[in-house]
Amino acid sequence: MKHPWVWVIWLAAVLVMLSITRNPLYLLTILFCVLWVGLALQRAGAEITRPFSLWKFAAWIILLATSFNALTSHYGETVVFNIPGRLPLISGNVTVEAMVYGATSGLILTGMLASFTVLNLALPVRDLISLIPRAFFPVAVVTSIAVTYLPTTLRQFQLIREAQAIRGHQMRSLRDWLPLLMPLLVGGLEHAMQLAEAMTARGFASSRATTGRSMIYPRLCMLLGVVLLAAGWLSQLSGAAVGGWMMIATAAILILGGLWYLGSQSQRSTYRRPAWNWKDGLTLIVAVGVMVVYLLPIPGLNRASLYYEPYPQLTFPPFSPLLGMAMLGLLIPGIFVIKRNPV
Repeated sequence: MKHPWVWVIWLAAVLVMLSITRNPLYLLTILFCVLWVGLALQRAGAEITRPFSLWKFAAWIILLATSFNALTSHYGETVVFNIPGRLPLISGNVTVEAMVYGATSGLILTGMLASFTVLNLALPVRDLISLIPRAFFPVAVVTSIAVTYLPTTLRQFQLIREAQAIRGHQMRSLRDWLPLLMPLLVGGLEHAMQLAEAMTARGFASSRATTGRSMIYPRLCMLLGVVLLAAGWLSQLSGAAVGGWMMIATAAILILGGLWYLGSQSQRSTYRRPAWNWKDGLTLIVAVGVMVVYLLPIPGLNRASLYYEPYPQLTFPPFSPLLGMAMLGLLIPGIFVIKRNPV
């Protein structure tokens, strides 16, 4: 799998599933699939530099979510202990149901963090930036510069620090940072000037700007699409399902059409376009199918188990084998990665 859009749609399927269900059994299944794909990518040689341990961060997320909900939500019948007094939000019964609800929220946040980590493992930054619509081509260029500038600055800081250490410089107080920060600032300004000169020499943002009605109409269409999108969402909340979906579909057409037209006015060359293969197509079909199963009512499929809550008394969460099998479709990217890189 090499096409960036396949991984983005896979990420969308994971986020949709995590947003819909609060069943701990389903959440653990989704988290298992995401972690398995991540391990498969690491086994294939993909790796990113992390400033912290993902496992420790996930444990802290679950612990803090459990503690916060247990101390602030005093619902449930299984009381663990009571916090006396009149402290706002904290005083009251600490229940098992509130702890389970908080742990479920922690699992959802952990799954989202893990899914974005897998996306970073699967795709380099340049592929993610290439997904920005052509209408926002200057934004894509600025984003790519900002993303690549931080590692360059860190490497330059490390070189300056080593050079100062060779000269006998020691870090004892805040004043000792000045011999490091000043060369770093001067080097950053010099790098920015060189980059600006290089972009000017290559003619960045020097093309003739298209003005007049040809640019006003698509922007008005996009603005109308945003208004219709908000109106469709409000119609969905008020109970007008058919009219709401029609307005949302119309809004999507207007917004996508406006983006396409504005992008056609921006000339952008690509050295090598990513090619589709049958693995990308199969993964795309499975990811879309998983989202359809979770979003649309299908006859014969019991979706009530998705909306599990531990209140008012804790019970064992239900589990639908068909929904569980649909979740296993998230494993396909990892299977293709393992087959591509056999041991």
